[in-house]
Amino acid sequence: MSAGGGARTGREGPERFPARIIYTAAADLPAVVEQLPSAPGRLFLGLVVEEQEPPTPWHLQYWWAEPDSSWLVVDVAAQDPSIPSISAVEFAADWPEREAEDLFGIAFAGHPQLGDFVLHDEDFGESAVPMRQVAGGHGTTAAAGDAYRPPRIVEAPGGFLMPVGPVFSGIQESVRFLLETVGEEIMHAQVRLFYKYRGVEKLMEGHAPDRALLLAERVNGTQATAHALAFATAVERMAGAPAPMRAQMLRTLLAEWERIRSHVGTLAGIVESTGLSVPANHLIAAEERLLQQSAEHWGHRYLFGLVAPGGLTGDPGPAALGAMAAEAERVVSDVLRVCDRLTFDNSFLDRLEMVGVVPPARAATLGLVGPVRRASGAEMDFRRSHPYAGYDQVPPAVAVEVEGDGYARFRVFRRELEASLHLIQQLVHKIPAGPVTAPCSPGAGWAAATVEAPSGALTYWVRLDDHGRIRRCHIMPPSLANWHGLPDAVRDYAFQDFPIILATYGLSVADADR
Repeated sequence: MSAGGGARTGREGPERFPARIIYTAAADLPAVVEQLPSAPGRLFLGLVVEEQEPPTPWHLQYWWAEPDSSWLVVDVAAQDPSIPSISAVEFAADWPEREAEDLFGIAFAGHPQLGDFVLHDEDFGESAVPMRQVAGGHGTTAAAGDAYRPPRIVEAPGGFLMPVGPVFSGIQESVRFLLETVGEEIMHAQVRLFYKYRGVEKLMEGHAPDRALLLAERVNGTQATAHALAFATAVERMAGAPAPMRAQMLRTLLAEWERIRSHVGTLAGIVESTGLSVPANHLIAAEERLLQQSAEHWGHRYLFGLVAPGGLTGDPGPAALGAMAAEAERVVSDVLRVCDRLTFDNSFLDRLEMVGVVPPARAATLGLVGPVRRASGAEMDFRRSHPYAGYDQVPPAVAVEVEGDGYARFRVFRRELEASLHLIQQLVHKIPAGPVTAPCSPGAGWAAATVEAPSGALTYWVRLDDHGRIRRCHIMPPSLANWHGLPDAVRDYAFQDFPIILATYGLSVADADR
């Protein structure tokens, strides 16, 4: 690939860093990004910021996935803490730049809205920079600012701002929606996250990988396997020591089991949002059956403590795997039966069809990922495009719909249950004998790994110091990308459509508030 603007390209060793790299000066960054190929598989994954010693204290890496199974990284080293924003040419970089500005104090020149993002000004103030090395292990304190006042967009007569949250009943976590409207139609929406920002990446620093893994799988407990797998794979790539084949295949089975359980929960939320409590309760009960099976065969309802650098911490044996496959078939059959009956319910269809439409081109611009993106026509799945674990042995069928509405998202989640069940049924017969763990002793360096979590592309970027401890770990979660795109889906729809559109996105607050 060639790039203008004074950039130069290179490629690291594929056994450790499967990346194509473009190096550029900060001033040339927007021009270089504009020249990147607009291939269908291009996806902005996130922005990694490292603090270094002067005279070049900042090292930034912008990560894209490409369709040719390579990674594209743009490195920027700048003495000036002001770096040109690329959000005008790569919309999906908007929130990662705001996050970096809040946590590191880097200004992105030309960005339309910096500050008061992760660190809410009324709690922290603008001088707090918790991810800086000078901040110590637990961040800094700063004088609180004024109460939050969101920027208003709708100024028409009769327009008003409807706040929703951040306090919710049930299990919904803290998130605030600000809906601007004239009448019942939502003209503009804002999402405000990070009411429970935990600083997980900062807490990882200084710990050995096995200790940091405990934090990784607790970023989003309902998708613990995906987070643990991405982290462990990055560490294994750094060590040049992949897990044994049996462990890789068992990891694949665990990931698909988690995908089924997660999707059943998402489908239950969609059905519940339409007011159909009886079928919703059937789906909630189905998810509970899967959680009980997880505890019985693996020792934890959400599969904590299983994936580790080098492989797995345990092996349930053939009998347990067969029992899991049989239970997965029973549960998925029951869930599909409920979902298929709903397709004949006019009240259900009326709430989903042609509601929350995100056309394919717009989904690409927004940088949506996972089932939400596949419901808008993109066959984008890292299990197939960038296989990991055992997915090169059992590539999944990819469910794609083109309408981009709530019903398309519902159908993608439903179809992925069938695909995951089929993978599990294959895996129980293909998992070879052998060990489930191998030595994994990485040295200093960095590596990254992306997995297809139930909600989409999840990337872990990890750097270890000379003592084999975490110097920097950056998590690029799927829900952050999809939260960023949610306001586009609810615009021009009625208030009563909002909770349904939200449910069809299958979002996690914890994924973002890491």
